[in-house]
Amino acid sequence: MSTEAGRGAARRAGLAGSPVRHSLSPVLHNAAYAALGLSGWRYDTHEVDADSLPGFVAGLGPEWAGLSVTMPGKRVALDIADVATPRARVVGAANTLTRAASGRWHADCTDVDGVADALRAAGGLRAGEGGGTALVLGAGGTAAAAVAALAELGLTEVRLVVRDPARAGEAESAARRAGLAVRVHRWADTELGELATAVRVLVSTAPPEAVARDAAALAQVPCVLDVIYHPWPTPLAETALERHGRVATGLDMLLHQSFGQVEQFTGLSAPREAMRDALREATGHTMPLPLN
Repeated sequence: MSTEAGRGAARRAGLAGSPVRHSLSPVLHNAAYAALGLSGWRYDTHEVDADSLPGFVAGLGPEWAGLSVTMPGKRVALDIADVATPRARVVGAANTLTRAASGRWHADCTDVDGVADALRAAGGLRAGEGGGTALVLGAGGTAAAAVAALAELGLTEVRLVVRDPARAGEAESAARRAGLAVRVHRWADTELGELATAVRVLVSTAPPEAVARDAAALAQVPCVLDVIYHPWPTPLAETALERHGRVATGLDMLLHQSFGQVEQFTGLSAPREAMRDALREATGHTMPLPLN
């Protein structure tokens, strides 16, 4: 896209998933378009389930630059794309579909950026310290993106703690595709405090009430990402903040994953401060949302 020719042109992007009514993605993307002077651009939400996603994408007109995809359609988004990035293949899902000039759809998973950059900026993960083990609670789609991010950050091993190991296949496969050594632990049989002493990074994708009993033991991990941001703070986050003052949240993830989407859709550098400030305003300034 020509930057000058495209600034006033009518272009569209949006979020597809279900439910999406309360998504904060429009806040981020529309703030970006305003800051970039893209007066003809708009971004909105669309209730689309996984079965309906292929037809929805096929029906999008030429004014569409891209589509953010949330649950339950991320795996379908990868399947319907014409081409996909290696990291989307590693995760086994895509949250970003970008339309090329040819009309072909390009799939990516900027959720990986969301996890990695949230851990750096908000979680206190220090650059240049490669190797080590991470602990991931839960094994759903967010966990799959998390293990890909952990591999990009230089971690070499991941421990997945899940209620039912039989349901860990998605995250376990993603970890192996990413080149991580992986071990799966049944939650009921695992002493989390002992496990926490041996890891550099903790990513919790589990409900706060499931983690509360072990929050004190888990909070000793020096770099923590709790993907829950409402209600806030979670027991894990509250304890970790008291101990070492640095916790990344799902809101940090949302912010950092959106930068890559804006850049892929528009061809322009994301206005990171403007997007961060808009998200802070929309969420009542409850979190600092630091940038790298």
